[in-house]
Amino acid sequence: MNSKRTRLEVIRDILDVLQKNRNVKITHIIYKANLSNNSIKPYLENLLKNKMIEQITANKQRFFRITEKGHEFLQEFNKIKIFSDSFGL
Repeated sequence: MNSKRTRLEVIRDILDVLQKNRNVKITHIIYKANLSNNSIKPYLENLLKNKMIEQITANKQRFFRITEKGHEFLQEFNKIKIFSDSFGL
């Protein structure tokens, strides 16, 4: 059974895309994180507001990249995921 991803899982997926690639266009994030154009906007706004990602503009194009705070969040999230999985949660 496929269950919907939680908000934190979507955030993890976005940050994971940005961790694996540098200066990523929004279309690439949408594709790799399996999101729609409408659904990604609130996530990006929240991540920008919380300084987990930053936006770069070059040649009239917007790019995003993960910040140190985003890296830290991703590491801690993965630790919690491994821990909860070990208990079958």
